[in-house]
This record gives sequence, C-alpha cells and structure tokens, in this order.
Amino acid sequence: MVISKRGLVLGATAVVLSTVAVTGAGSYLSRSQAFFQESPKEIVDEVWQIINRSYLDGTFNQSDWKAVRSQYLNRTYTNKEEAYKAIREMLKTLNDPYTRFMDPKEFANMQIDTSGELTGVGIQLTKDEKTKKLVVVSPIEDTPAFKAGVLSKDTIISIDGKSTEGMELEDAVNLIRGKAGTSVKITILRGTEKKEFNLTRAKIEIHPVRARVETTPIGKVGYIRLNQFSAQAGTEMGQAIREQEAEGVKGYILDLRSNPGGLLYSSIEIARMWIPDGLIVSTVDRKGVTERQRANNSALTNKPLVVLVDGGSASASEILSGALQDHRRATLVGTKTFGKGLVQSVRGLGDGSGLAVTIAKYLTPNGRDINHDGIHPDVEYQLTDEARKSLQQERDRVGTLDDPQFKKGFEILEKEIAEGKKPATSAAK
Repeated sequence: MVISKRGLVLGATAVVLSTVAVTGAGSYLSRSQAFFQESPKEIVDEVWQIINRSYLDGTFNQSDWKAVRSQYLNRTYTNKEEAYKAIREMLKTLNDPYTRFMDPKEFANMQIDTSGELTGVGIQLTKDEKTKKLVVVSPIEDTPAFKAGVLSKDTIISIDGKSTEGMELEDAVNLIRGKAGTSVKITILRGTEKKEFNLTRAKIEIHPVRARVETTPIGKVGYIRLNQFSAQAGTEMGQAIREQEAEGVKGYILDLRSNPGGLLYSSIEIARMWIPDGLIVSTVDRKGVTERQRANNSALTNKPLVVLVDGGSASASEILSGALQDHRRATLVGTKTFGKGLVQSVRGLGDGSGLAVTIAKYLTPNGRDINHDGIHPDVEYQLTDEARKSLQQERDRVGTLDDPQFKKGFEILEKEIAEGKKPATSAAK
C-alpha cells in the first residue's frame, strides 16, 4: 500500500480539473473488489488501518483512535455508500481537511492523465485549517479561472448559487468540475469585496516551464518561469538552464509566483540544479526525521540567481525557495509564500476508492517549519490587486520590465552581476 517516493504529493490541495497529476496512486487493489462489494465494512477498517500506521499526528488529534475503530466497526453497513459516509465521519475526528476520502469516481478524477490534457477551470483549492473556508491556493496559468482574474487567497463562498459553508473540499471540486464547454458560476470574497465569475470549462494543457533570454545593458539574463512541479518539470528545467548557459547568460530570474507545488521528487530534482551540495529538505513523520534529501554535486550553474515568490507559491515551491534561501544561493523577491508544508500520500483502496493521508511535514535545510508561516522573501515587494489583475489580463507583460516584481528582481540581479557576486559558501548543512 505504501507508494513510492515519486508519488508523494506536497501540500493538500484539490485541483478543479478532470484529472490531477498524481503519480504512485495507480489503481492498486489490496483485496478483490468483489470482497469489498460483499463486505463494505472492510473498506472502513482499511482506512482506519492506513491512518493508524502512517498519519502524521500520532495523537490523532488527541482522540482515542482505537475507540474510534470500535465505534465504526460495530455498525452494520448494507452498502458501500453507508460505509463511505462513515469513513468521512471517522476522518473528521482528525480535524485535518487534507486527509480525505474519495469515492471511486472522485479518486478516478485524481488519476494521472497520460495525455497531459486536463479539463476544468484551473483552480487549485484548499480548505483553511482554522476558518474551514474554501480558499484558492492559486489559479493555474492560462486557464479560464486565471484569465477571468481569480486570485490566490480568494475565498469561494458559493458555487452556482450554492453556499460553500460547511462544504467538503471534494464536494466543491465536484461542483466546479465538468465537461469542456459547460459553465459554472463561482462567487468569491476578496477582503470585504464580493465578486462573481462566470467560467467556461475548457481543455487545459499545462507546460511546467517557460523560458527565454533577455538582452540587457549588462548582458544576457535568463528568465525561467516554473508553473508547477509536475513529473516533466525537472527535465524541462534542466533543458532551459543548459540552453541559457550555452547562450552565455550572466544570471537568472526564476519565477515561482502562483506555483501551487506538486511532486516532492520534482522539487528535489530542480533544487539540485542550483545547489551544489548540502541538505535540501528533511521529511519528518510522527516518529521524527525519516529522510534527508541532499544535493549531489550536479548543479548546472553557479551564476547569480533571483527568485520571485508570492502568496500563491506553495508546497514544493516553498521547498525550493527555502533551500535556495538557506544556502544563500539566491535572493528571494516578492511576498510571503502560502505556507503549506505538508506531504500527502495518495493511496488506492480495495474497491477503487482512494485516500489522501497527511503523512509528514517538511523542514528547510536550516530546520524551518514553514507549514503555517511560509517563506519570507529577502526583499519584500508587494503588488497591488490592480497590478496583479492587469498582469493576468495582459500575459505578455509577465516577466518583463512592465511587471513590477520582475523589475525589482532584475534591479537586484543587475547589481549582483555588476558587483561580480558569487554564491555564498553554503550556510545550510
């Protein structure tokens, strides 16, 4: 049942797409589907066992987890739907919106789409741990939600007129998700302002890396925008750096803004392209540090680096930016990141349903736990809502001198290049 390292998913968001790029889950069947059809109680116990073995909080939210098992196994279930309802009730004991059960349809919608073509509106959602509100982690670039002006930190208060008060994350996803060409209306709260968006679902093709070389008064500068940490992100990032090195760039701007994260191994793979040696991230479960990922002397460049981050930079983005910052390998510019430092394992269950389990948290090389606090940039530089919306509507301006955060990052990089700055001796171990 334990999935491979390559299947670990960072953060705990749901994506409003027809499929989500999650590897490692597959369609593993621990027992025969026929057995579960005849005995739905077994699926309840399987979920309990997985939580009991691997859930991050060994106190199970200060509950008597064995008593919870007895409570739910002493019930009689006449069908799978009753068992599913009981599982969701059982998981509420943990008070963790990121550990969630998915029925077979919901789980199928999380499986990897080998064509790379997704269908939906392109919103990554999470459920705020304190307020229980549905919050946008980030709209995915060049999707209907992104083009309409949905922003990170927007709170979704209704979907097609239905209030989201008390709504589960997966239920919200199911309401927003749909076939290409159909429409959905979402109402959001941004501060005290209420806004409505009529979104038309579409097929979405995601390219994780976009790169170009800018000719400037101080020489060529490489610009690389990373939209998500997908299975292809490392390959595309490596190709971009090698091509820009061949063109003789003097330094780099790496844009992680509105990058909601993705796969753990992808963030490690990319960090190794920038950091020559030392610790990248520690993954910590309820028993303590279980694994340390380190650089392996495979860095592709040692030239000056500026990283752009904002409130939509989450999860794997925070691993990468935190490691670069701790090693003093890069200067971070922008605003505080989202603050999602949890690792989930997505597992297939015996009847075709699935379970996402919070199994660990991660620490930066210097031991910072960023799950709630996020990564603070070295140079704080805010964008106004008006500027953000303007950049979303005029995508050609992103990563240019018409982009205020990019301009600030470029000014810093220009100074570092002019001063002949070299990467600092690593402070992180």
